[in-house]
Amino acid sequence: MTLLVVSNRLPFTVSSRDNKLVFHASPGGLVSGLTAYLEWARQNPSGTDYLWVGWPGMEVEEGSRELLRTKAAKQRACPVFLDADTMKKFYQGFCNSTIWPLFHYFPTYAKFREEDWAQYVKVNEAFRDSILKVYQPNDTVWIHDYHLMLLPRLLREKLPDIPIGFFLHTPFPSYDVFRTLPTTWRREILEGILGADLIGFHTIDYTQHFLRCILRILGYEHSFGQVLINGERTIKIDTFPMGVDYREIRDLAKSDDIQEEGRGLRERLGNRKIILSQDRLDYTKGIKHRLEAYAIFLDRHPQWQRKVVLVLSVVPSRLGAEQYEQMKEEIDKLVGGINGKFGTIDWTPIVYRYRFLPYNQLLSLFAISDVALVTPLRDGMNLVAKEYVASKIDQRGVLILSEMAGASRELGEALIINPNDTSEIVDAIKTALEMPESEQIRRNQAMQTRLERYDVIKWGQDFTGKLRSIKQQQKKFSAKLIDAATREKMIRDYDTSQNRILLLDYDGTLSPFKARPETAVPEKTLLAVLNALSEDPRNNLVIISGRNRTLLQDWFGSFNLGIVAEHGAWIRQKGKDWVPTIKVESNWKEKVRPTLRGYEDRLPGSLLEEKEFSLVWHFRAADPELAYVRSKELADELSYFTENTELQVLQGSKSIEVRNVGINKGLAAKLLLSETNFDFVLAMGDDWADEDLFEAIPDQAYSIKVGLAKSYARFNLRNHREVIQLLTDLYKTGKS
Repeated sequence: MTLLVVSNRLPFTVSSRDNKLVFHASPGGLVSGLTAYLEWARQNPSGTDYLWVGWPGMEVEEGSRELLRTKAAKQRACPVFLDADTMKKFYQGFCNSTIWPLFHYFPTYAKFREEDWAQYVKVNEAFRDSILKVYQPNDTVWIHDYHLMLLPRLLREKLPDIPIGFFLHTPFPSYDVFRTLPTTWRREILEGILGADLIGFHTIDYTQHFLRCILRILGYEHSFGQVLINGERTIKIDTFPMGVDYREIRDLAKSDDIQEEGRGLRERLGNRKIILSQDRLDYTKGIKHRLEAYAIFLDRHPQWQRKVVLVLSVVPSRLGAEQYEQMKEEIDKLVGGINGKFGTIDWTPIVYRYRFLPYNQLLSLFAISDVALVTPLRDGMNLVAKEYVASKIDQRGVLILSEMAGASRELGEALIINPNDTSEIVDAIKTALEMPESEQIRRNQAMQTRLERYDVIKWGQDFTGKLRSIKQQQKKFSAKLIDAATREKMIRDYDTSQNRILLLDYDGTLSPFKARPETAVPEKTLLAVLNALSEDPRNNLVIISGRNRTLLQDWFGSFNLGIVAEHGAWIRQKGKDWVPTIKVESNWKEKVRPTLRGYEDRLPGSLLEEKEFSLVWHFRAADPELAYVRSKELADELSYFTENTELQVLQGSKSIEVRNVGINKGLAAKLLLSETNFDFVLAMGDDWADEDLFEAIPDQAYSIKVGLAKSYARFNLRNHREVIQLLTDLYKTGKS
């Protein structure tokens, strides 16, 4: 088995020098962290090999592609070839002009251009095609980040059983922010991500935001993070806070080279307290806010002038974007203004570097810094904060951390601040500089213990282990799916039998659910199949539904078949009139109806359906989030109201029904089965009401649950389309 790791970029960048392909290691916590886990997994006794799929960082001419493939394969990498123009429109377009600002809560920066979306779709499809070329049976795919949110579904459509994990390294925004995306885009992004078997986020907040979005936009409910997709596939959505390679960072920080470089830096900066600010150039990082706070700190606390220096390291990022160029100018002005106002001949308040910093130099800065200012306005995790704490060999130093960074959920001993509150940052700087060493050590010890225990290796193990677990769970459900051998036997038994009964539910079994029940009119294809089956004299075809008898009579009354209405309250056998199965009273409706009417008013889009022996409150067309709350309230209220009565409350698919005890499909089925000795029995249904039916029929009968939920049925089919296909196959067999 190979783990196919898929990200926008490969863990190295390729460039051309003197007509030769040169590889450069890519910077960043994602690459270093993932590589650490992948190498650990590969070298483990159980040994999982990996292949990293991504763009190599440049447009590669057709003639050089095979050479690059060969060289990349030696580094366990597989390049995705895209022209530079497409990649620019994809990366600087939809990814960084739409998704990045939106997911980081800067919606005013977001641009919604159709051409950018088209490029996003195109690149995701190109990644799919590249994966299909290298995928082998038993491989697992782990897709990373916001660049490839359509990819899980695109892969799932081609390889239905492939194990797919998806991890988002940015925040996932609240529903109110996410829904600013155009309707088609937001649905396709969510459906794209839901193509995965396991979906991971850094924090519980992001997980909950995603769950709320799929409920509000797609109508998917969850149970402890588990979601049933179209009744066919169970997936898991969970929280996995990414760690750092703790031991590797500690070993590097202890090395003579790092220690020596650190001593040299401290000598050059003088005997002063050192505050470190290390970030990419990005409006989400809050660099301007912390510079303004530092200026106020020096102004309010003049005793610290000449005794402190801010080392501001800014890494160039997304050059060419208008917002970033403007931000660079503002930072330059702020730094110049602060140094001009407070600086002296022998003291520069801010030492400013605008360039990429090699990791060794960054660790040296970590080692000598008394304070780290990590104050993003919004950040998925922020591994710099974790790396700073991990690198503190002597456990001295103070982390000032934004509550808007995912890392703040784990590093609670840091000085947690609101990055928009300048006064709070000022006070935190003063507190950090004056904090006793014993308190610094106490805080860092607690955080280091946590980082060591849940490092990036544990994070990777957690995710891949949970992915294996969800696939095993899917297999348990899939084990009951009708396979080719079972299908052949069923068709053979059907063909050789002389007296058959087919008990078929309607909604969700023969027809898909609709927002409003009255619109679920039988399709022509279905009617043709039912008519053909009903004309066979050996068949007793019965539609057994929760619908009222008037509607079922209109739809199927002209066919040579039986009908059971209201979950078994009424039966109309072939060639006979309607009769009730049991004698019950319905005067209880007068007491219950006002309660249901009240909830109909409280939930726009819901409706009350009145049948002869039951009342049903439907909420499929209502706002899903409010419907979830109201349905729980109503179920509780009705359960209390109907206690010690001859009534029962049943929760169906987007409905709640109140009816007399004793009415169920099982009772109707027993009545039908008792009248004749059938040598072939088939029952199909998708809902809670059909469980009574499955329990009532003989053990050797063919009972089929539509959807992959738990059931008394012996077998499963995925959806109503598979039901129609099976019935078609039976009809054709019987005809031949």
